[in-house]
Amino acid sequence: MVPVVRSAARFAATGLAGTPRIADVTQPGELTAALAGAAWVISTAHARNAAAILAASPPGARFIFLGSTRKFTAWPDAHGNGVLAGEAAFMQDSRPGVFLHPTMIYGAQGEDNVRRLANLLARLPLVPLPNGGRALVQPIHQDDVTAAILAALNQNWETPETLVIAGPTPLPYADFVRAVARAANLAAPRIVPVPAAPLMAAASMTRFIPGLPRIGPAEIRRLLEDKAFDITPMRTRLGITPRTLAQGLTQTFALPPMAGQSGDSKK
Repeated sequence: MVPVVRSAARFAATGLAGTPRIADVTQPGELTAALAGAAWVISTAHARNAAAILAASPPGARFIFLGSTRKFTAWPDAHGNGVLAGEAAFMQDSRPGVFLHPTMIYGAQGEDNVRRLANLLARLPLVPLPNGGRALVQPIHQDDVTAAILAALNQNWETPETLVIAGPTPLPYADFVRAVARAANLAAPRIVPVPAAPLMAAASMTRFIPGLPRIGPAEIRRLLEDKAFDITPMRTRLGITPRTLAQGLTQTFALPPMAGQSGDSKK
């Protein structure tokens, strides 16, 4: 494995093995030099960079890209459109590999999905959710994403393919909130159904309230759509059986928060 990173110092601080090559994905010359000789290119950069990575890679390379199930949203945004553009570039390329599209990823140290939600639950006396949090979610643990990438390396991809990776079972977002509260040893949250429009307006104000994680109106709107997927292809093609949410949350909260982590995020 040859890591390709932007900062040698930040890579060294991780303690991971390997001698990195330094490149910025927006600099074609740097990227071409960094990817020289690669048999496999595994990209965890945003999917919008897929076209640049394909252009800079050797002719015989095979690929694993990380995208996002945001590509399925009914309300396109820059993130989702970037995923669609990256996937399109990959599918038009003749070289084989797979574009893995994970659902919400949680469980890594420093992640800002579950930790940020727990931070919010610890501060609010009640949790207002559009439609009462009935929309479905299917989060996947970071370790299962890593396992999917490693499994994809052992597959014989003959053409460019795409594959959704997700947790084992969809559940209503309200139940997800309750599960996070239990795992974080917080009191059971009082969930209050609220129309989406006033919640979106209120979300814009969170940036002005000290101690509260930032929540964007678009995040509220996405809570209205189901994000549930059939993972039979993930199980059969990759041989991955993802851990349950309860298992993943227990593992997540066993990790100490990163130093300086406030739960604040613009994601």
